[in-house]
Amino acid sequence: MPERTRRRAAAYVCVTVRAPCELALPPHRESCETGRPSAVRTPLRTVPHEKCAVRPLPLPLTLAARLAPVAVLAVTGWALSSGPQTTPAAGHRAAPETAAPSPSAPATRAAAKTYPTAPAPCASLAKKTLASLVPGARPAGKEIPSTDTELRRTCSWNALKGYEYRWLDVSYEILRTDEAARASYAERVADKSGGGEVPGLGDAAYSVVNLTTEEKQQTREGTVLVRAANALVVITYNGSDFESRDAPGSDTVNKGAIKAAKEAVTALTDGGAGGTG
Repeated sequence: MPERTRRRAAAYVCVTVRAPCELALPPHRESCETGRPSAVRTPLRTVPHEKCAVRPLPLPLTLAARLAPVAVLAVTGWALSSGPQTTPAAGHRAAPETAAPSPSAPATRAAAKTYPTAPAPCASLAKKTLASLVPGARPAGKEIPSTDTELRRTCSWNALKGYEYRWLDVSYEILRTDEAARASYAERVADKSGGGEVPGLGDAAYSVVNLTTEEKQQTREGTVLVRAANALVVITYNGSDFESRDAPGSDTVNKGAIKAAKEAVTALTDGGAGGTG
């Protein structure tokens, strides 16, 4: 390496003993801290009142000395950019607070049905009750086909004894909730005016008797509608006298329908076990 290049490289490394070191580069004086070489090609010398130890360094070390400040700045910038994050890591984010459910909020779980399925209607009445209400009818009755026997079932008894004809239906309907049963009960009662409430039967009960005449033949029909929780019990009882063309009295029809309704509600609350006596 040329001596001039070595001396220029050596100017960047200076060890000061007592005072700042300067390089006399006539006609300019440059500080050895700046490391700027003079434009005048003159030998390097030290000022008499300063002691500066300057020694030539190999070129690789000189380049390392030049690059050292750059490396320091790069490391500092990396440390600042990769320091502790001010926001929590994705895996350690605090879980969002959820509001406690209000005590007055409606429950999302549907309440269990009091009566999930309809009982067997043909087993709901006692044999002696059937014999008195429908003389000559077979106690087994006949169940009417239904599209959903879990929700709606009906059994029918009818017979003609002499000139007396009687017909009796017992129906069970299971609704989703008590509220739905109340709504259905109120709607049906509104459609059957002229009747009255039956106290002590289910949660609510209504009875009505109507008389119809067709070709001079009278027929009197009594209907009893009972609501028990989410179930409805419907009794339809009618009769005619083909000899006199008259119909049985209102009291007879009404009492017969209410008697059947009481036994049908008991069969519902007992799980379908009706009377057999």
